[in-house]
Amino acid sequence: MPDSNAARIWDQVAERAALRGAPPAVADICAVVVATAAVTGAGVTAHGMNGASASHVICVTDDTSELLEELQVTMGEGPCIEAAAAGAPVLTADLGAWDATRRWPGFAPAALRAGARAMFALPLQIGAIRAGVLALYRATPEPLSTTELGAALISADLATVLMLDSQDGAAPGADGDPMAAAQAVELGEHRAQIDQATGMLTEQLGVGIDEAFIRLRAYAYAQNERLADVSRAIVGRRLRLRAADPPRDDAE
Repeated sequence: MPDSNAARIWDQVAERAALRGAPPAVADICAVVVATAAVTGAGVTAHGMNGASASHVICVTDDTSELLEELQVTMGEGPCIEAAAAGAPVLTADLGAWDATRRWPGFAPAALRAGARAMFALPLQIGAIRAGVLALYRATPEPLSTTELGAALISADLATVLMLDSQDGAAPGADGDPMAAAQAVELGEHRAQIDQATGMLTEQLGVGIDEAFIRLRAYAYAQNERLADVSRAIVGRRLRLRAADPPRDDAE
């Protein structure tokens, strides 16, 4: 897309940030791309180079976006997982289509139940540096137009720059917006509980950190529970996994 389109999108991001009296943040990009790409919701997840165990949600525009991110981490499959691994966009215009359900037998049906009919995952990267993934979803099964895809790609580039510029890897600028700050705190608490539960499982099961996270995901998937809820139960010592319980292959 022409540079004027990138400038126009950045102006919208900067304007939204100015309204809350803070520097532009990844959360502003999520809000703007919902309109410019004509999607229902958006979210950004930071991904480390070591797979899903190093991922955490930076921001989401709605509850469905948050659930879609968590489902992918729990099941170990989905557009964002593939986009992060391959470093290339994964564009799925119809999650109910046969090829999507064959590709993601666990995630696709769950995403449909959550209200997502189409999903588009764009990696956040500069050269060999991969910062995360921008995920967009629609409540209707339809592809992005050329203009909409261009807006999404520009938004992904802007999000990459902001994430790499931030000192702590989280979305900067939330301190000027009480709602954004509250969301950041909530997402941070969820991530902290998952990390703490994973650490507790390394001691309980006598396994490494990666294996412990696989066991955590497998249990949540098998019980059809949210990863954050299972983690909260483990941290609160209301749930203890048994070392004899093998991880499920379809959760890896």
